[in-house]
Amino acid sequence: MLVRSYNRNQQSLVRQHDELSIQSTRFPVSELPNKAFLLAMLEQTVARPQSAALIVVACETLQDAAGVLKESQREMLLLTLVEKLRAAIPPQMVLAQVSGYDFAILADGLAEPWQAVTLSKQVLTIINERLPLHGLQLRPYASVGIAMFHAGLSAEQFYRRAVSAAVTARRKGKNQIEFFDPEQMEKAQRRLMEEHDIMTALDNQQFAIWLQPQVACASGEICGAEVLLRQRQADGSWSLPPSLIERIESCGLIIPVGYWVMEEACRQLAAWQSQGIMLPLSVNVSLLQLLEHDRGEEMLKLIARYRIAPGTLILEVTESCRMDDPQDVMARLRPLREAGVQIALDDFGMGYAGLHQLQQMKALPVDILKIDKVFIDMLPEDVSMVPAMIQLARGLSLRIVAEGVENDAQRRWLQAAGVEVLQGHLFGCALPQEAFSARYLSPVREDENL
Repeated sequence: MLVRSYNRNQQSLVRQHDELSIQSTRFPVSELPNKAFLLAMLEQTVARPQSAALIVVACETLQDAAGVLKESQREMLLLTLVEKLRAAIPPQMVLAQVSGYDFAILADGLAEPWQAVTLSKQVLTIINERLPLHGLQLRPYASVGIAMFHAGLSAEQFYRRAVSAAVTARRKGKNQIEFFDPEQMEKAQRRLMEEHDIMTALDNQQFAIWLQPQVACASGEICGAEVLLRQRQADGSWSLPPSLIERIESCGLIIPVGYWVMEEACRQLAAWQSQGIMLPLSVNVSLLQLLEHDRGEEMLKLIARYRIAPGTLILEVTESCRMDDPQDVMARLRPLREAGVQIALDDFGMGYAGLHQLQQMKALPVDILKIDKVFIDMLPEDVSMVPAMIQLARGLSLRIVAEGVENDAQRRWLQAAGVEVLQGHLFGCALPQEAFSARYLSPVREDENL
């Protein structure tokens, strides 16, 4: 009996200890991590050199309800809002309750202000949904403050910045979002506007593909073309705005835009091939496209749908994209190669090509090496770089395309060096699809093509 009584007492003490531990780290009712727990997690965040955002959501509706709703109704409102917040954020993020009316979201790994704004807008959207509560129709609202972590901040400073931003947001009215640093808000708004503009251009057919001819160095005859992206401008002209591609990539829209470009290229190839024209088209792809889940399979489906003849579609993979996992890249490229797609390494020499990268290239299923215009511009006066690239390509049994050929002296030097294909203004600028076909392909017959 004494032993059982002792055991019961011990179990009771353990339960009391656990309850006290929970009370010290969890907020009542919601059982979310409280401010003390959040600050402990922030200590871990600031101790590691990583990006993070802290988002404080001040829910004024909970505060307004304090003097109006019964306690059971307030608890139901709180729990409902907690579930909404949980649904609005990724599972790896931490949701805490730091006061009776305020929540905090710790987003480790969130590096860009626009990402924090996008998440905050999602939070506000789900909070603002009409909420029936015991016969009442509520439309909750909140204010959001954001602080981005910077090296040198303490956990307390990081937290106070987010709270300060939330106070500023509340002063400006309902459902406002503010950064501790106003410049970050401007940066995020510019980034989100860029994303909106790019998606609008894609939806409203303000993008087009133009084609630049590639010629056989030995004969001067057209032997292919590169697909280049153009955007309609306000005056009706078409051009490639400065850093458009970089903005598309930074906005995370390279996947949808890249897919659209690929389909347009396949559509053009199919139209030509229905007329017996077998001219190859080269399309730039980012490693981000290749490594994205199922994107390679989607490319294969496009090739099958448009019945693209083997050898007529060339994917130009930009060498400046780092190949951290060449085995993975190889696995993504191999099915495309087996389907008759040729692989070109684009902008060679402009990125990460050290000895290690060159060693990896030997294992990659690459057919063509494109020498960037930067190096062609050196010719024929400076021949310190291009001969080494040509020798490398020969050693790897790759065909060579020289980009940016603009004068006859460059053409003669490249021809003497044995470069197979040339591209540049010397042979023609990029043209709209119909104009390209009219200029270069009207007299072409099937037996004259590659």
